[in-house]
Amino acid sequence: MNLTVLMNSGPWLAVPPAGYGGIENVVATLVPELRSRGVRVVLAAVGDSTLEVDERVEIYPEGRFPLLQRPYNQVMGVPHAHLAKVVAELRRRRDIDLVHDHVEVVGPAVLSALGDEGPPVLHTLHWDLGKHPHFYGAFPGDRIRTNGVSRSQLERAPAALRDSALGFVHLATPLAGCAPVMDKGEYLVVMGRICHLKGQHVAARLCQKLGIPLVLAGPVGPVDDPDELAAVLDDPDDPHHANPDVRYYAGSVARYVDGDMVRWVGSVTGEERDRLYGAARAALFPLQWDEPGGTAVVEALALGVPVAGLRRGVLPEIVEHGRTGLLADTEEELAELLGRIDQIDPEECRSVARERFTPGAMAERYLELYQEVTSTRRRDRS
Repeated sequence: MNLTVLMNSGPWLAVPPAGYGGIENVVATLVPELRSRGVRVVLAAVGDSTLEVDERVEIYPEGRFPLLQRPYNQVMGVPHAHLAKVVAELRRRRDIDLVHDHVEVVGPAVLSALGDEGPPVLHTLHWDLGKHPHFYGAFPGDRIRTNGVSRSQLERAPAALRDSALGFVHLATPLAGCAPVMDKGEYLVVMGRICHLKGQHVAARLCQKLGIPLVLAGPVGPVDDPDELAAVLDDPDDPHHANPDVRYYAGSVARYVDGDMVRWVGSVTGEERDRLYGAARAALFPLQWDEPGGTAVVEALALGVPVAGLRRGVLPEIVEHGRTGLLADTEEELAELLGRIDQIDPEECRSVARERFTPGAMAERYLELYQEVTSTRRRDRS
């Protein structure tokens, strides 16, 4: 497709991220596939992004993620400054055919104000759509088109947003079809940011009760390392001491982390992360919210790691109960299912990932949406 797309990843993390990163990993997975299909990509992100693109737009030299959970009045200027730079770029040039925006609320709010002066916009919804009912409940769907990342996410969306969305595109992983086969260990793993929504406290409690080793991997707020976290917890004056994820770890998870049955290893990246994840008996997802996208789930399947979790959010869409994982309605049922997780064939998990979650499949679906959005704008102007 002969298009130039401004891919607006946002000001929070590099693309690809050095460690944890949701939206940024999605962008890093999508862009190479788009470029291989002839799309020119202008990336609006932070300066330490290393993803190969055709052009870059940036205002911050590095990600602002450490500021993200500070009070709103201390952080509100960050995404607005980033979007101001994007708008200035769009006004400066006329070769951008479409903006693919990934910035929560601020992205569509600012870009819709451009009206016909700006290019058409596709805004991908990566989050819980109940978070901002005042905004997404009266969404400007005539100027900004949207897509979700799962059917269940859109089913829970405000009516105006649900009715105007172009559908959903499941997330993908570069690991699908090319991840190495690894010998399995005895442990289960929870991979992702340590926070209440991911349910690490539930995983730790269940595994201690059942005598199953558990590894927790992922950042605690802005903290990536166990020694650094210990220092933060010991110092009430540390700026990260009151971080909500740090307080969650201290109050709900730390009691189970004994360094033997339950371990927190901090953030892991690259090949180290893939080895840790791929050698697990199963990936555990005791979700405490309706997860919209599930990047870590599709990564587990691509690595041949069966999934065990609570039946909510996107999990029933991307995990086939009895084939690629086991899903429960309650914690008690989940505990019982963990005793049967070895019945799931890791090669079946890989096979499904190859069929459903490749970057190429995601890119082809987005190209269809790009065509629809740009065609609609041309019709509206004629």
